[in-house]
Amino acid sequence: MADSPFTIGLVQQAVPANAAEAVDAGERGIREAAKQGAQIICLQELFDAPYFCKVTDAERFDLAETIPGPVTGRMQRIAKELAVVIIVPIFEKRGPGVYHNSAAVIDTDGALLGTYRKMHIPDDPLYHEKYYFTPGEIYQHDESIPPSGFRVFKTKIATIGVLICWDQWYPEAARITALMGAQILFYPTAIGWHPKEKEEWGAAQADAWRTAQRAHAIANGVFVAAVNRVGFEPEPGTDGLEFFGHSFVCDPYGRIITEAATEPAILTAVIDPGAIEYTRRNWPFLRDRRIDAYGPILQRYIG
Repeated sequence: MADSPFTIGLVQQAVPANAAEAVDAGERGIREAAKQGAQIICLQELFDAPYFCKVTDAERFDLAETIPGPVTGRMQRIAKELAVVIIVPIFEKRGPGVYHNSAAVIDTDGALLGTYRKMHIPDDPLYHEKYYFTPGEIYQHDESIPPSGFRVFKTKIATIGVLICWDQWYPEAARITALMGAQILFYPTAIGWHPKEKEEWGAAQADAWRTAQRAHAIANGVFVAAVNRVGFEPEPGTDGLEFFGHSFVCDPYGRIITEAATEPAILTAVIDPGAIEYTRRNWPFLRDRRIDAYGPILQRYIG
């Protein structure tokens, strides 16, 4: 666990239609973030392709690849060259007919530390993720931690948690990952507006998205970094989606350290782990938890 300040980088991009070009764009973003001093760099959800879940199409399973595989292998070489940690969110082919929305974490020496598989899978208009993705399963990541689908990664820079997009609406995911020792929660994301709803609901939706994640930072006394894609992505037979960006980093008080707008951007922020201890001493939410009283939360509904 890091004691000294470190710098993170978020790569907010519009995704090219061609997968090879998308990976090239991701590499350019990583190199620019590293040039700006970033030591841990996070790409956006499913960074290496346009958001393909707007419709159900069996041929789109061909976009997936294994971990390790060509994209993660390339990122391992880049991480080692630049001596940075890279969070690589891709469409993972785990086995025949088993696919995940995943994020591989690569350390500064190029080692693949492991993979987080998205636990909460949405199914909404133009977000047909249940068709494509198997949820991450519960298993024993570490002998010292109870079985869970959530996990932390002890990189050479810091101990980090990775959650993906729809996970960001669930306080349970943030709390468990923070209790595992994460100093910062990364949320690679692909969230956008339905064009017909933007005028009425766009500002409220973006604000709710930001507010929910700031609340995770406050409730758990951790830093939060969310990275979203930008740009309009068409889909024949639909109105398409406009991804709204607004990637941001906030501190354990929920204060925004840096935030992007709706255009491509490289964000960097200095993370001071000392702020975690200071915040938790003054707002001891973890100390005052009534863990003996929370059994009912394991029920789907109480009424």
